[in-house]
Amino acid sequence: MLGFEYGYSMQEPGRLVIWEAQYGDFINEAQAIVDEFIVSARAKWGQTPSLVLLLPHGMEGQGPDHSSARLERFLQLAAETNLRIANPTTAAQYFHLLRLQATLLSTDPLPLVVMTPKSLLRHPLVSSTLRELSEGGWKRVIASDSGGEPERVRRLILSSGKVYFDLIASELRENAAGVAFVRLEQLYPFPAQDLAPALSHYPRLEEVAWVQEEPENMGAWEFVRPELARLVREGIPLVYVGRPRNSSPAEGSLARHTLNQEAIVRSALSPEWTAVEEDHVLLKKI
Repeated sequence: MLGFEYGYSMQEPGRLVIWEAQYGDFINEAQAIVDEFIVSARAKWGQTPSLVLLLPHGMEGQGPDHSSARLERFLQLAAETNLRIANPTTAAQYFHLLRLQATLLSTDPLPLVVMTPKSLLRHPLVSSTLRELSEGGWKRVIASDSGGEPERVRRLILSSGKVYFDLIASELRENAAGVAFVRLEQLYPFPAQDLAPALSHYPRLEEVAWVQEEPENMGAWEFVRPELARLVREGIPLVYVGRPRNSSPAEGSLARHTLNQEAIVRSALSPEWTAVEEDHVLLKKI
């Protein structure tokens, strides 16, 4: 099916063609089309595909076969500006992303891979106003106010996707003074020019943490780590908070998933870094 949609998008380059998977892991069966055509067609044959892939992705307690769209694979395949990879977190962001993709069909066509967590479909914090939909545009980076002056911020949490809402909805957030949040809505091409001002906005920053819900060897961490290391000011530690390396993308138990997710949030928001010693969460300073 993905091969058909790819061919149709090439036959009709002026149309916005979107393929949506019921679950993100469905892309596993289509990996040959991704590798052979979508990410390498420009380099091999000079083709300019613009197919959009909507891939449900996120640790939502649905088990390993319904959790991951293998974000890390797409990031590993990203080179020479061969595609766009995005993880929008609001309705307006999603709308403006698709609108931008349609606008660029004739001037800068690229495949677009979108992570679309199912749990955010009706999440109240994801909704947008009519003004937000009708005005503005796609934001590659979103910085959230900490509720205080920038001088008070000591810890900056960087994330991408639905884990941001787990963090800000936690009861621990009320006691997490001096913590600010920045969301990477676009992962590739990496938005260094947009992220740099957000990092320099906090003059008394002591720590920068990348928080993700995926295992350390999955998700965006191994892709963003060298990019962040170039942007974070010298002397400020870069910290990873997330699940430890694993051969499976998610737990098979809802109870274990909930425990691990809570441990990630607790470690990220606690006044002092606290790593759970079991297999729940890995906290590492780089």
